[in-house]
Amino acid sequence: MLLLAFVAVCALLPGVVAPGSTQQDILLGVNGPGIAGHLLGTDTLGRDILRLTLGGTPSAIAGPLVIAFGSMIAGLLLGTLAGYHGGLLDALIARWADLLLALPAVLLAVVVAGIFSGGYWMTVAVLIVLFSPSDIRLIRGAVMEQKTQPYIESAKVLRMPAWRIMYRQILPNVIPVAVANVMLNIAFAIVAMSSLSYLGLGVGPGSPDWGRQLSDGQNILAANPAAIIAPGVMIVATATAINIVGDWLFERLTARAASR
Repeated sequence: MLLLAFVAVCALLPGVVAPGSTQQDILLGVNGPGIAGHLLGTDTLGRDILRLTLGGTPSAIAGPLVIAFGSMIAGLLLGTLAGYHGGLLDALIARWADLLLALPAVLLAVVVAGIFSGGYWMTVAVLIVLFSPSDIRLIRGAVMEQKTQPYIESAKVLRMPAWRIMYRQILPNVIPVAVANVMLNIAFAIVAMSSLSYLGLGVGPGSPDWGRQLSDGQNILAANPAAIIAPGVMIVATATAINIVGDWLFERLTARAASR
């Protein structure tokens, strides 16, 4: 929790936590950790590695958040419709989800983003589409399980409208599953976005970003290993912490739903 709180502060207040994160000093060049005023050293442009890593938090977190919540919304809407109504609508949505799930997500993102000249938000949009099938399948299964419960039969007997049954009766009971999955998707999206930034499909050159740092840092690995270690540790630690919090939230929300 403390790590995520720190990451949140870095993402919201990068100018306060890491002022001058992109400030260059060409004359200083590459230096290893411990040089005066630069705890983790500098890169080829003389930028401070620690500040650059902390300053890269907004771009490393913003995209994954949009991806995870965008795919969750698509999953809740389409998964609930498919799971509740069944029939042709369910078959069409399920087959579409299966088709996308069968494709290698990161490779497809590279191809599509490359066709449209890359760009940070284009990459985010592509990943929302590629992440949504797992949410759709998950929510669809949860809705199909819920719609066989006695309280749904009672709602139908009372002639409650279908939309109200779906979004007022069933949806609150599948929210714990959606929340746990959105946390997992954030972690996956952080890794995916960092991978695509490493390949040059994320933020532009010179912008602070963990994936971009890994790409730039490989050229100075011998001179300053911290150029790769620092962003790598942030990626792994943040993704792991988000997974742990997701499991905790799932247990709490599931227990609360069961007690109602």
